[in-house]
Amino acid sequence: MANRLLASLARIVQLITAQRLPYEAKIDRVLRVILDHLGVEQGSIMILAGQHLTIKAASRPELIGGRQPLSESSVASWVALHKKPLFIPDITKDHRFRSRHSTYRKNALLSVPVLQGNRLIGVINVSDKTGQTDLLKDDIAFLMNFSALVLSLIIQASLTEQARQQRNTLRRRNQELRRQETMRAELSRMLIHDLKGPLSEVVANLDILSYSATENTSEFVTAAQMGCDQAVRMAENLATTGQMEDGKLELLKHEIVPAMLLKEALANIRGLATLKNVTLESQLPPDLPPIRLDRVLILRVLQNLLMNALHYSAPGHTITVGCEPMTGRQHLCFSVADQGPGIPASEQTLIFEKYIRLQRGQDLRTGTGLGLYFCKLAVQKHRGGVGVENRAEGGSRFFFTLPLQ
Repeated sequence: MANRLLASLARIVQLITAQRLPYEAKIDRVLRVILDHLGVEQGSIMILAGQHLTIKAASRPELIGGRQPLSESSVASWVALHKKPLFIPDITKDHRFRSRHSTYRKNALLSVPVLQGNRLIGVINVSDKTGQTDLLKDDIAFLMNFSALVLSLIIQASLTEQARQQRNTLRRRNQELRRQETMRAELSRMLIHDLKGPLSEVVANLDILSYSATENTSEFVTAAQMGCDQAVRMAENLATTGQMEDGKLELLKHEIVPAMLLKEALANIRGLATLKNVTLESQLPPDLPPIRLDRVLILRVLQNLLMNALHYSAPGHTITVGCEPMTGRQHLCFSVADQGPGIPASEQTLIFEKYIRLQRGQDLRTGTGLGLYFCKLAVQKHRGGVGVENRAEGGSRFFFTLPLQ
């Protein structure tokens, strides 16, 4: 008898763990193993759903999906409400369930709860034992053993359904996020495209005004030109960042003299540095080799780093740009050093991420948080790397490395 019980339990475990078998087939076959072991013809597995018991598996397939209220005077409802097994040796003599007498071919029946702790999950019912004998009270122990495995099957199905619903929810949210991201990208491209025209016109008109500006107005014209230049750079950064993220930007590489590139970058911000009383310096070794790169892109990287340094420089500070060959002389390292407040070590990797803006010192300025992110993308597009470190004498040193070819 023990070996037969172990064989039945093993068969149920095998069914529960079958990966390709759907839940409906699993619970149906588990019920058949239970009926076969107990030698009965009729049975069902019911799951609690709210105030009803729903038939999930039955020896009579037409009953599957049927619902039975807990308030109904039935054996299954009694077991569900009392959360304990019920063995009825002769249903015809049990006045609690008079309306059920004609339902069964034989007199004895057995019903047990499926419990998770003290929480009712479902009910297993069996009746109509084959042969000359009928169900015995000792059969309760067998059915309770089976109910533990039925519980694991139901929990497995519940977790699988929850996972499926969560996957579907995540899929819908991801689709919505992608749709919104696409809309934002399209809107950004449209705004950037529409901004270029007015900005270019303002820059051109300011250039014309600068020729006729008086001593009293030249300072304001210069400030306006610098503001427009910064707005143009921001628009270009946004446009180019989107292209690099989409993998649609092709590099236009030429052989460049590093000293000339740094000189041009310094010239572009010298006016603003003068207004802030910040000194610009360069430190270059005499034997720098030429390097192949996209001049426009790397020039904007240098300008972004210089503008970043300028924002955190106080009057009287010095910004130093540099370039030096790295070990092996296959790469050049460009750098921009300032005398600002520095950057905490814990934030030095975050600062190059998209939309990240760290407050340094008392700085409260606003911005897009894209300048350094643009630098990272542009340098990585050249198969290089970016970084930042604090200087021993105070301030920060931003640097990036590029291969010579």
